[in-house]
Amino acid sequence: MQGETRYIQLIFFDAGGGHRAAAEALSAVLADRHPRWRVEIVNLQEVLKSADPLFILTGKPAQDYYNAALKMGLTYGSRPFLRGMQSLITLCASRIEEVLREHWANSGDIDAVVSLIPNFNRVMFRSLRAVCPHTPYVTIMTDMADSPPHFWQEEQDQYIICGTALAARQARETGWYRPERIFETSGMILRPSFYQNTATITRGDLGLAGDKMTAIIMFGGYGSKDAKLIVEKLAKAKPDIQSIVMCGRNDELRAALQHVPSCHAVGYTRDVAAYMRLADFFIGKPGPGSISEAWHMGLPVIVERNAATMIQERPNVAVIEQTGTGVAVGSFRSIARTLRAIIADGRLDAMRANVARLDNRAVFEIPDILNHIMAQPADTAQIVPLKPRRRRIVRLARRWAGRRKRKSA
Repeated sequence: MQGETRYIQLIFFDAGGGHRAAAEALSAVLADRHPRWRVEIVNLQEVLKSADPLFILTGKPAQDYYNAALKMGLTYGSRPFLRGMQSLITLCASRIEEVLREHWANSGDIDAVVSLIPNFNRVMFRSLRAVCPHTPYVTIMTDMADSPPHFWQEEQDQYIICGTALAARQARETGWYRPERIFETSGMILRPSFYQNTATITRGDLGLAGDKMTAIIMFGGYGSKDAKLIVEKLAKAKPDIQSIVMCGRNDELRAALQHVPSCHAVGYTRDVAAYMRLADFFIGKPGPGSISEAWHMGLPVIVERNAATMIQERPNVAVIEQTGTGVAVGSFRSIARTLRAIIADGRLDAMRANVARLDNRAVFEIPDILNHIMAQPADTAQIVPLKPRRRRIVRLARRWAGRRKRKSA
């Protein structure tokens, strides 16, 4: 029933900015749709501090190192990095689950746990089952696909919400989820502000020409040094193209671009939509959140695809190309040449028409899905034991740790 009181925990962390943004957007819509529900946003980093080996050793959580790598553009070799992280989580699973069991036990009667993060879904599911065996566990994928495997989709009997047909197909093909527990939405979660068509600023307010082609450049919440390169290349394009650069929390980038002609640098803001409304197209990394925001605002996207593209973002490029809503370049050094080509041959207009056909209402669809899930009979899903492959990882890691300990003795 819509008026029934519910208690939901939305789990996020700050690896990048998309997980927090999705949790906050969903929380806002849930509060509007179901004012009697208690929706709590839980930062997993804070819960797991005592079980995070990097935090114990250095005083900084693992996500801080990840975000620093994003800021400096150190994204080569993302597959081994992610596999190493997954192995570390498996190695520390006992301690992580112990901390999480205490968290669930202290939370009271939870009607649903909703994860908006990858990699930790197995330990969260197992720990929740141990304390609250009938509480539904739901994963909302904030990536367009599960890449690499076990990034989002785990071998366990739970609910999963996918923002693309590709992710939903992957979930069905695993055979791990009952068909009735797989839900597909019309896109990724966006902030409610993207659906509020209120013009608050103009190009003139930013010192930009009203009739000049404008690019919006975004690299997530921590920016990227590549933005400066792109601005320089656009300034030399014929005709030259002005730009709005979303610098996020990267104060150094904003300072470097602050006085560059035909460029307006924006610091961290929650109202990205207001700036996207001023642009003609998007340039940036193929992150699922930024791409989805650009599409919703009617913008074709130009992204980079090369060895530095993070493994979990590579499927997004395939989605862009399959839908004809953008183009990928091997290096942003060729951005001016690419723009000249797609403008001259009409591809930019064709991309804009394809983008206009999309209709993403995911953030408004998910409350109904959650309501449906909580209305189901008591959840009786069982914990799936660790697979032999993962047991081997744990044994090898413990053996290696034991050798190091003996050597240091």
